[in-house]
Amino acid sequence: MMEQRRYHWVYAGLAALAIVMVAWVVFRHKSPKPRAVPSVPVTMVRVTSQDVAISISALGAAQAWTSIAVLAQVSGKLLSVNFSEGTDVRAGQILAQVDPAPYRAVLTQAQGALERDEALLADARIELARYQALKAQNAIAAQTVDTQAALVRQDEGTVLIDEGTVAAADVNLGWCRITSPVTGRAGVRLVDPGNLVSAGGSVSNTPNTAAATNTSSGTSGTSSGSSIVVIDQIQPIAVTFTVPEGEFQRLSDISDGFRKPLATQAFSQETGALLGAGELSIADNRIDPTTGTIELKARFANTDRRLWPGEFVNVQLTLQVLRHATTIPVAAVNQGPNGSFAYVVGTDKKVSARPITVAWTQGSAAVIKAGIQPGESVVTDGQMVLKPGSLVRAIPSASNGRSHS
Repeated sequence: MMEQRRYHWVYAGLAALAIVMVAWVVFRHKSPKPRAVPSVPVTMVRVTSQDVAISISALGAAQAWTSIAVLAQVSGKLLSVNFSEGTDVRAGQILAQVDPAPYRAVLTQAQGALERDEALLADARIELARYQALKAQNAIAAQTVDTQAALVRQDEGTVLIDEGTVAAADVNLGWCRITSPVTGRAGVRLVDPGNLVSAGGSVSNTPNTAAATNTSSGTSGTSSGSSIVVIDQIQPIAVTFTVPEGEFQRLSDISDGFRKPLATQAFSQETGALLGAGELSIADNRIDPTTGTIELKARFANTDRRLWPGEFVNVQLTLQVLRHATTIPVAAVNQGPNGSFAYVVGTDKKVSARPITVAWTQGSAAVIKAGIQPGESVVTDGQMVLKPGSLVRAIPSASNGRSHS
């Protein structure tokens, strides 16, 4: 009995050993499982179709559309200033008054001389008519008639001179009322009432009066070229800026020689806020050879008066609008030995290096003429480690925290 049990355990051990050996042989020759190919983390966006405004950016400055330095046209004492500083004035509004008394007296004298000479002319014409009647009767010499006719022409010339003198005196009297030539905004008053002004624009202090607002230069108490006030027309207002001469021909072609207005916008340099929209239609008649630029002038309605003369602004000049243009971020455009290309992500999450033709770059967007279609996805970050056929996975972009797969 014991011997049978011993054989039983021997057989069981041999069977277990055989099983272990068979398992070792089987698993030893089994091929290992292939490792999964790792994917490359990238950011990607979809190719879009949108309208793109092609524009030029420049630094500009606002200036009054019309700026008038109001000067006295006659000399005399400034009696009054009839406007408030920093307020709007209308064309034809009285701004100041020069003492009219001397000019009214001159006009009276001229009118008196005219009436006297008109009477002398009338008398000479009567005498001429009498002489002509006597000559017809052979009662007077022809020389006497001719002399009287010459006297009539002389008196006619005198009357004509008197009429001119009266007209000039009347004009000077009218100039005593200084009016605004344009509708605009008055600046700071430059001359106080009581000062003597002249047609040459000089100002001097009269005795027993305070000094003029603007400081006189020199020792004589006068300052040449002083105006009473400056009127700036700010509705509309102008914005001037320069562009390189290389852009001029393209601007001229697009605008048909600046006969077709180009949309222009002005933005604040501090906040970037839109200050106004206008049109460019004026170009200077020469290119500055020292800077290689040409000056342009745009007109802004400025109805809300957000633009102010002397203010520096950022100008954006729209050349044209590309309708339904295929666009991708500039970051998706790569440069290779054969030109521009983009990594396009396929449905299998693998990338291919697709040659593209870039038609225009505007800001952070690139307009693509050929190579990709709207709806496809392109890689915008992570291209440095990619190659055609690389498997990619989308990760959120740093700018917006998300990506488009």
